[in-house]
Amino acid sequence: MHSKREWAWGYLLITPMALGLAVFYLWPIAQTLYLSFTESGVFGGQTWVGTANFTDLFGDEEMIGALGNTLLYAVLVLVGVPLSIAIAALLNVPGLRGLSVYRTLYFLPVVTMPAAVGLTWRYLFNGEFGAINFLLGKLGIDGPYWVGDPDVVIYAIAVVGIWSSIGYNAVLFLAGLQGIPRQYYEAASMDGAGRLRQFFRITLPLLTPTTFFVMVITMINALQVFDLVYLMVDRNSPALSGSRTIVYLFYETGFVQNQRGLAAAIAVLLLGLIFVLTAIQFRLQKKWVHYE
Repeated sequence: MHSKREWAWGYLLITPMALGLAVFYLWPIAQTLYLSFTESGVFGGQTWVGTANFTDLFGDEEMIGALGNTLLYAVLVLVGVPLSIAIAALLNVPGLRGLSVYRTLYFLPVVTMPAAVGLTWRYLFNGEFGAINFLLGKLGIDGPYWVGDPDVVIYAIAVVGIWSSIGYNAVLFLAGLQGIPRQYYEAASMDGAGRLRQFFRITLPLLTPTTFFVMVITMINALQVFDLVYLMVDRNSPALSGSRTIVYLFYETGFVQNQRGLAAAIAVLLLGLIFVLTAIQFRLQKKWVHYE
């Protein structure tokens, strides 16, 4: 049995973290939830409107379009997870020359400022003088206006999202690979299993906990994408309708149109969407994640 003195010391030690959590996380969530049921006045103040903001959002074409763009972007970014696994496996090869250089190059996008990333890729994707269309032209391919075409722009932004996250995910997978006991590979080699068979029979199953974690955080980050859309697509561009995400719609509603109540409702819906999709992932992981 723990004494009351030990319990008191325990609560005292976690008090600073609990206060920080309450002030910087729980209170803003509660305040946003309250604002979602109000409407901002012209000269400030809020008027209680109940669920009117949510009703308006469910019938809003821009909200439906933003939801579709966000989900499509999240699915596309998840394509980078298998690529991260492949890169981590290559970087985990014993005796690979220049290993530290390769790791630095793959991790470089993670520490690069988002503004620099977005603006650089915007010029690369430029339909008239961008480097990507220039290279495609050398191959006889007429490249589209990547960030100016509403049917293509979300795929261009997803390419940047994959490029930005692949290094961070590869580092996580590399840590997971180094945690797999070498005895499994030695036993498989004695049984005649080649590297490819070892990868699919040993590496991938034992890497599923890391894969699950990476998929969860990748999905959560993808659902909150804003900076790439803001930096790569002009506000007056016709491609904005094909790239507007939920967070971008939140920005337009709350900071451009000054409808704080409606913007808060968008934030609450995004929180609910993240919670539901994360809960589904946790539910499904029981069927494919293997723990030692």
